Amino acid sequence: MEDAEEFQWENYTEMNEFILQGFSDFQELQALLIAAIFAFYLVSIIGNGLIFTLIGACPTLHTPMYFLLRNLSFLEVCYTSVTVPKMLANFMLDTRSISYPGCLLQMYCFALSGTAESFLLTAMAYDRYVAICHPLRYFLTMSQSVCIGLVAGSWLGGTIVAFIHAMLMLRLTFCHSNTIDHFFCDVVPLIKLACGDTSVNEITLLVIATFVVMTLFLLILISYIYIISTVLAMPSAEGRRKAFSTCSSHLMVVSLFYGTCSAMYLGNTSSSSEMGSRNNKLITLLYTVVTPMLNPIIYSLRNKEVKGALKTIIDRLRNIKHER
Repeated sequence: MEDAEEFQWENYTEMNEFILQGFSDFQELQALLIAAIFAFYLVSIIGNGLIFTLIGACPTLHTPMYFLLRNLSFLEVCYTSVTVPKMLANFMLDTRSISYPGCLLQMYCFALSGTAESFLLTAMAYDRYVAICHPLRYFLTMSQSVCIGLVAGSWLGGTIVAFIHAMLMLRLTFCHSNTIDHFFCDVVPLIKLACGDTSVNEITLLVIATFVVMTLFLLILISYIYIISTVLAMPSAEGRRKAFSTCSSHLMVVSLFYGTCSAMYLGNTSSSSEMGSRNNKLITLLYTVVTPMLNPIIYSLRNKEVKGALKTIIDRLRNIKHER
């Protein structure tokens, strides 16, 4: 028994790096997939960076709704930058290794940013609920201190969840293989790779995922039930149209984010088939790369205020150019 424990610990201490398998199971499409991911990442960074800058530069957008949207854009940049640059670097340098501390750090940052986004999307739903159901009390209810508290609470919630996952991951040993069947270090692939009893990690993952995905989504759903009821009771067709237009963008983003996350984290964590692995990677790509890219497109194309602010900034730049 002592010899077995010694062997396990010896292997654990010698394993100072992991190998990210990436998209090797998509050999025929790997180069095309990487090129698409790079393009999506570039559009995501530029789009979210533009919204972040635009809201900060335009006084007309200094409202609670856009304060939350600006923080969402910043969070999206952090969210994608945790995984995509390392993945692209590994592909271009033809190396797939990541150090053990680097892997845990990547897992921690990804869990933090993903969970924080869930809380922030819920805060944005509450903002729309107050704006439509209690418009006369909107600026009193959504004061600057409340908005800052909602954003800080989102980051705090993400930090707590990420810390729990990191602490539980440190108790596991990896004594059989160091090849991670994924393109970055995430909780589910690492649990599958660990040897020994992983039941505590799996139960914790299920409990946290259920709380974050289901409870927060339920809060969003309740908010929109009240919103829709209020909008349908409006006598003016124009009023109903404007109210729906302010919520439709957020509703689209929520559907994309929670739909893909539910498919990944509320599924069977023990599934290890080749088809299941390929599907998990594609689902993960949706909410780590595609959704953050679509967010600024959805909010800008469906929002007259954002388009108006962008036009104002462009006109200012043109005037400055002509003056020179």
